[in-house]
Amino acid sequence: MKECIMLAAGLSQRMGTWKMLLPWGTGTVLDSALGGALSFCDRVILVTGHRADELHQRYRQHPQIALCFNASYRAGMFSSVQRGVAALCSEEPFFIVPGDMPAVDPNVYAALWRPNAIRCQRPVCDSGKGHPVLLPPALAPTILAAPPESNLRQLMLHHGCQDVQVTSKSIHWDLDTPEQYQQLHGLLS
Repeated sequence: MKECIMLAAGLSQRMGTWKMLLPWGTGTVLDSALGGALSFCDRVILVTGHRADELHQRYRQHPQIALCFNASYRAGMFSSVQRGVAALCSEEPFFIVPGDMPAVDPNVYAALWRPNAIRCQRPVCDSGKGHPVLLPPALAPTILAAPPESNLRQLMLHHGCQDVQVTSKSIHWDLDTPEQYQQLHGLLS
């Protein structure tokens, strides 16, 4: 089973407003991010935190979305990564992607997929790394045992990473500020 952990627990402080349900296309930023992941993955573990009730209400009936509340979301993103990893149900490699990336080309998931991955797979375009990332199942116990102040990037580097060249700049397009939202929304409209 191809699983993706999508992180949607944060406060959106740099945006100044909660970004997950901002308008995007015919839906929201998070709708689009979920659609991209589900175009390749069988299941998305949606890790919620801030305003979790709204997301649980919106997606609770979706058969391919497993809702996973992170009560420690204020502790930072790594706590959400740990919560998502704890909810995995297969022994296969798994993706991690932020929920504020509504324009990731679904082909990126396919380009990264390695059913027998033993190293982390990172997409690279124009010499820059991005998201989603594919992690091998052997990294899951390390993530779960790591202290809360850990950093996923450091754990990935320690485990070993393979860069995968992709042609889509969408691996860089996250929405952290109102300017980024307006710029990307305008570019893709």
